[in-house]
Amino acid sequence: MSRLVLPIAVLVVLSGCKEQKAEAPPPVRPVLTTTVALEEARIFGPFAGTVQPRYESQLGFRIGGRIVARDAFVGDQVAKGTRLAALDPTVQQFALVRARADLADAQAQVKNASAAEGRQRILFENNSAVTQAQLDGAVANRDTADARLAQAKAALQKATDELGYATLTAGFDGVVTAWSAEVGQVVPPGQVVVTMARPDVREAVVDIPDDLIDELPKDIEFTVRLQEVPEVTAWARVREIGPLAEASTRTRRVRMSLIDPPDGFRLGNTVTVAFERPVSPRFPVPSTALVEDDGHAAVWVVAPDGRTINRREVTILEREEGRAFVGTGLKAGEKVAVAGVHGFAEGQAVRLPETGL
Repeated sequence: MSRLVLPIAVLVVLSGCKEQKAEAPPPVRPVLTTTVALEEARIFGPFAGTVQPRYESQLGFRIGGRIVARDAFVGDQVAKGTRLAALDPTVQQFALVRARADLADAQAQVKNASAAEGRQRILFENNSAVTQAQLDGAVANRDTADARLAQAKAALQKATDELGYATLTAGFDGVVTAWSAEVGQVVPPGQVVVTMARPDVREAVVDIPDDLIDELPKDIEFTVRLQEVPEVTAWARVREIGPLAEASTRTRRVRMSLIDPPDGFRLGNTVTVAFERPVSPRFPVPSTALVEDDGHAAVWVVAPDGRTINRREVTILEREEGRAFVGTGLKAGEKVAVAGVHGFAEGQAVRLPETGL
């Protein structure tokens, strides 16, 4: 009888151990989450930029010389025809005097040649001692004098123009944005002396990461805000996208035409450019948060007390690289697991990073 009691006792003890192991709760698992937020507008940006002129001209003298006057400074508003700078005109003035003298000489030569031709023609027609060859020579002399007169007139016009070229004037109403030469400096023809811009046609110029260019809306009006005074805004449309990315920053320059900007949008102002488009209410979540089976999508939602996690079916409205947009199944402020989503069990105990992970 005593031999049977010992095996039975051992079986009872082992059975109790198995029951204790089966009833042990699963381990608490740390979970990495994101807090979902309702999105009712699609935002592209914001990007920082500056207000720049669409039309900007670099001006220089059409002749070379030494600068003797500078009549405008950076920031000055100037009207069309205003003198900006001037060269020493001495050489051009002498050339003009010579051209006028040459013209007077050519006019006298024409007068003499025409008179000689007339006399020769009268004598020839009266059968005097004037041959055809002599008459032809007189006609040729008059033609030569006419040609020299035309040449002298052209030289006078050139000398007059070059004297005018010694003065640099504004070709349009605008603002001076830069100077590249100073009084006393000798400049060759065509060297940039001053830069002017038209302030009436302005643009917002921003540098956008190259990998976002394909997402850039082309025919949408962007909101442009002054960084100093965010309440002052304007609309802008994309006009030009730089074809190449800047090597060091991997950004591409985008120029946006401002539509009737207020006076506060002055050249050089810093602005913020963004695009907001109303969309159906949705919750953006990382693609790694989704669990998909047989065409159905779900996410793991942490309970409000942060201790357990539960699976919840959701509907997907749209997808893009790296994330999805949930239409139904979530509420703003809920925490959704974003890693290890295929290893959770319904009601499993979890621990958030801020509570001891």
